[in-house]
Amino acid sequence: MLLQKTDIRYLKGIGEKRAELFNKLGVFSVGDLLRYLPRGYEDRTDVRDICDAEEGESLCVRGSLTRGIRSFRARTGSKVTQTAVTDGTGIMNLTWFNAPYVEKTLRSDENFTFFGRVNRRGMILEMINPVIEAESASGDKMGKILPVYPCTAGLTQSNIRAAIKIAKENLSEPITDVIPERIRKKYMLLSADEAISTIHMPQSFDEFENARRTLAFEEFLILQTGVGSVKQYNRGKTAPQITDVKCIAEFAKGLKFELTTAQKRVINEISADIRKTSPMNRLVQGDVGSGKTVVAAAVMYAAAKQGYAAVMMAPTEVLAKQHYKSLTEMFEPYGIKTAYLTGGQKIAERNENTELIVSGKAKIIVGTHALITGKVHIPNLALAITDEQHRFGVKQRTALSGEKSVHNLIMTATPIPRTLSLILYGDLDISVIDELPPGRKPVATMAVGENQRKKVESFVLKKLDEGRQAYFICPLVEESEAIDANAVEDYLKELKKGAYKNRKIAALHGRMKPAEKEDIMRRFAAGELEAIVSTTVVEVGVDVPNATVMVIENAERFGLSQLHQLRGRVGRGKHQSYCILICKSQGESVMERMKIMCQTNDGFKISEKDLELRGPGEFLGTRQHGLPSMRVGSLENDMQIFRDAHDAALEILKADPGLTLPEDRELKRRIEKSIDNLGGVLN
Repeated sequence: MLLQKTDIRYLKGIGEKRAELFNKLGVFSVGDLLRYLPRGYEDRTDVRDICDAEEGESLCVRGSLTRGIRSFRARTGSKVTQTAVTDGTGIMNLTWFNAPYVEKTLRSDENFTFFGRVNRRGMILEMINPVIEAESASGDKMGKILPVYPCTAGLTQSNIRAAIKIAKENLSEPITDVIPERIRKKYMLLSADEAISTIHMPQSFDEFENARRTLAFEEFLILQTGVGSVKQYNRGKTAPQITDVKCIAEFAKGLKFELTTAQKRVINEISADIRKTSPMNRLVQGDVGSGKTVVAAAVMYAAAKQGYAAVMMAPTEVLAKQHYKSLTEMFEPYGIKTAYLTGGQKIAERNENTELIVSGKAKIIVGTHALITGKVHIPNLALAITDEQHRFGVKQRTALSGEKSVHNLIMTATPIPRTLSLILYGDLDISVIDELPPGRKPVATMAVGENQRKKVESFVLKKLDEGRQAYFICPLVEESEAIDANAVEDYLKELKKGAYKNRKIAALHGRMKPAEKEDIMRRFAAGELEAIVSTTVVEVGVDVPNATVMVIENAERFGLSQLHQLRGRVGRGKHQSYCILICKSQGESVMERMKIMCQTNDGFKISEKDLELRGPGEFLGTRQHGLPSMRVGSLENDMQIFRDAHDAALEILKADPGLTLPEDRELKRRIEKSIDNLGGVLN
């Protein structure tokens, strides 16, 4: 008999090799397998008359063959098998590719059921590669609602369905409930055992909906109880008061430019927070180029003037270096010392900066993860700022303070729709910089097909000849730095073979050492390179005002928000900037997305549209954000379930803040497993 924690390789029919394939899907145990949920269903209960079949629908037709079976080799080498079926109401053509079993299965003297997607060629309906079941067969293939699972090469749908069936039949214990029983009863939800069994093999769509509602509630509950735990945890702490916020006005006067109305409003919101003893936990959302760094600097100035230390943590050394340079320039006239700490520093430089920090001489500290992992003591720390917080987990963004509490300010250039903000950053107050500095020219954006590549080349070369610089962005091929590196290097070779052979171009990718990346960006910023070829590693990179052209290959592979982030790398200087989106696909949905990019530079409008088109799971990039994926729940369609789960989370945390009661322990375990880096908050 099996337990939920049993390794998947011990399941009948799996073994070592197939277990490795399941591991690629994130399935390591029997429990993981049972919670590996379908991405959709095939309704093989829907039998239609051929005359009623609609193009684009997946359905069953039942009848007999109208003619013999024809087989031949296509030019591609594929073996093609064709016939047609009639049910008395019409005729439908059937085609299979590389399916030798078809000729042996089909007979002219028997009725069959065929399941597949209906296409239309002129006036003729057809199915490509339909599933076949003879009237005399056992009925295993038809008359059911069959789950369809996310898959990987080497595994079939049948493999996954069979494995789940064996696991459920041999499980010696019920599937552990995440939702406490008192909550399940209150909201009339199924047990986990019922919900999981039904979601894998529903007998009807009503059954499916009941199971889906339970599992959606579970997802939302994990998310919201986790976020609520963080908020509750922070509420009981105290932080140093930074009371002298009036000095920010003198800092603003010393700037070479006027702060925007939005920047002033956000500074006032932050100032009100840091004057309190309760720790600030505030998110500042601002589009690329909206001036978030200056807002952060103004508040850091107030902290330093009162004798406190302030830290800014960036996700990359390149970005940390840029912050260090700009903050040093801002604070030097006031005699405020700045220090810099990253993992890639030379020992002597690192030791020098560490001494400045621990001695208290440096009040402004900039760095990367090294600030956390190096265990450097920062005396009188009052303010911790993280840039692009989605690159850090919940625990990481609070780790700078150690045992003490500090005011936390998080900055992001990723505009998030308000509905999602409440979910994604539920433990934070939110400020929005919704105004760009005056004089900023919108980036001119155009979407083109492969057939316009020569025109793109001519345009880019013209801009390089004018003394400007360019980015070439390769798509993320896979979640693999090795593959990304190859893609970049191959693309660079192609460029240098063609129109750009005499140009100073270098590659930038994730496989490079930090020092190599920094050197490339330094040379690019200094004008020693005319262009760089990169993956999305430049998404959070240095400002190069002279870089005015960005060419994005296979733009259809990116989400709108990511395209907007990438586009924000240009348009930083006085010259007009351009973003060229090269699309291999010219499909309707692709062109709709590209049209949005061409019509607006407003990141918030783009994010709303991105959410609408891709859904919250894809939009969030849950791996990056450290959030559990929304496999079942939909924010667009399940808002009432979301609200119920929100109320339930509050109820649970009020009765059991540490989730220590026996009925809450599985919820606690799933929160710690699902929400990246939350460990410690619930201990």
